[in-house]
This record gives sequence, structure tokens and C-alpha cells, in this order.
Amino acid sequence: MQELQLSADGRLRHLITLAGLPRAVVERMLDRAEAMRRDSQGGARPLDLLAGRTLINLFFEPSTRTRTSFDLAAQRLGALVINFDIERSSTVKGESLLDTIHTLEAMHSDAFVVRHKESGTPATIARNLRSDAAVLNAGDGNHAHPTQGLLDALTLRRHVADFSRLSIVICGDIRHSRVARSDVDVLRTLGVRDLRLCAPPELLPEADSAAFAQCTHLQNFDEAVAGCDAVIMLRLQKERMEAAAIPSEADYFARYGLDAARLARAKPGCLVMHPGPINRNVEIADAVADGTQSLILEQVGNGVFARMAVLAELLERR
Repeated sequence: MQELQLSADGRLRHLITLAGLPRAVVERMLDRAEAMRRDSQGGARPLDLLAGRTLINLFFEPSTRTRTSFDLAAQRLGALVINFDIERSSTVKGESLLDTIHTLEAMHSDAFVVRHKESGTPATIARNLRSDAAVLNAGDGNHAHPTQGLLDALTLRRHVADFSRLSIVICGDIRHSRVARSDVDVLRTLGVRDLRLCAPPELLPEADSAAFAQCTHLQNFDEAVAGCDAVIMLRLQKERMEAAAIPSEADYFARYGLDAARLARAKPGCLVMHPGPINRNVEIADAVADGTQSLILEQVGNGVFARMAVLAELLERR
């Protein structure tokens, strides 16, 4: 995959996955996100780095945070943004995805932000481009969500000095989660050694999953959260699982929901994160989601700066 993502001089060409991406590249994007925050005065001052560039948002699945933050990120960098309307496009007439991409390429598009239910779709597009446009994966199936991984790392980095000392729990629907995969990829790259995955057995990764091989797998959330520095809760992705994969929502919350009593088992000041959207009182209690240890809305804000950094990294030199 790296031959697709990186140019010969090590610059980012596309962003499909964080798996295997060199630490220097990851840290360069995180540093640049902080510079974007500073230079834009927290988003109040537009930058002009990508004036004349055109970005196409291609979302084949619903999205609030990712699509809006890519839109804002591109606009704050001076790019023109087209939110491609899938339902009113020729794809409903039978046009293939690649024919649609080639048509948009012919209009001199510079970047495609792609969300798709099928794993591997952004990589397929990148391999079949006829121009030097960039492809950014905004979430493909249960494979990867690289900019979510970057914004989560950015959020943690603003609160902790040394990733190697962290104990982090990821709890919830890990088997179907592209966020969990990208978070594990980036946290491993940044030096986190104690990564704990917690879920019912039906929602833990499959035994042969290489992406999660070096993590500790647990089914008892009370045990998993004990002494941890941060908890990343995940949404139950009912659209990707069989109906019988979990018990009732009340039973799930009793065993795997993050409430104040469970949070008290973690280290004092344990950070609480969730990529959203939240199913309140199923995955996380209201008091915790809205509490002083919650970074959930900070994650949303950081998403804009992380995506500004990626867009600038990909497009500024073209």
C-alpha cells in the first residue's frame, strides 16, 4: 500500500490507510495540524494555501462530522469544494464508479474524498486514476478511517507528553470498526505499547486479524478499564452486524457502557473519547459524555485541523 500512498521522495501521494505509514510522516501531519490551528487563529482566519484547487466530496454513506469537516477544511484553505450528489448523479443510471471518477477527472479535479461501504474502494480509485489527483479515504467498509485516526492522535497529543507511557482501552464494536483499526495503527506508530481491546466475543476482532494481533483482547470492561489513561468508546454499528450480535441495549450498557462508576476504575483524569455519533446510555452515559474528562467535542474541532493538514500535505505542492 505504501507504494500507492508515498512518492519516491517520501511525500504523501494519497491517504488510504495509516497502517505502515512512517512515524515521521504521521508526526509531520500532526505538527502541521497544530500550525494550521495557530496560523488560522483557531479557524477564524482563512488561509490561502489551496487557492485554485478543487476538491470533490464523494460520500456513498451518510456522514455529518467527516463530510462537514472536510468541507470546512478545504474552504478554510481556499479550495473550491463540490459535494457530489450521489442520488442525482449518473451512477443511478448505471454508470460505473470508475467512469464517474474519470468524468470528474476530465473536469480537472484535484482531490477526491471518498466514503464507501465497500472496503478497498478508495485504493481502487487511486490505482485507476488517469490524472495526478489525490484520493483521501473518508472511511471504507470496516477497513480504515485514517483522518479519524489522525484527529484522535492529535487530540491525545494535546493532553499527554509521552505516548509510550499510555494505557489505552478501545471498547465497543471493534470487529466492524474502521475507526478502531486506524486508531490502533496510529497509536502503535506513535509508541503506545499497552493497547487493550474490549468487547463481547461477537464483536472482538477475528482470531486471525493481523491489525489487532499485538493488542490485549478482553471481554470484561471493568478489568479492561482498570488503571488506564484513556478510553475510546465505539459506536455499535448495527448496519454492519447481524441482528443477534448483541443482547438488548440495556444489557449491553450494563456490561460495556462507560458510566461514572466504571470511569472511576481508571486513572484519575482518564481521558474519554468517542468518534461519534454517540448512542447515549448504550455506549456511554450522559454524565460521562458531557463530563469534564470528555474530549468528544474537542475531537470534532480537531478534525478540521487534521484534515486541513492532510489536504495541504497532498495538494500544496501540486
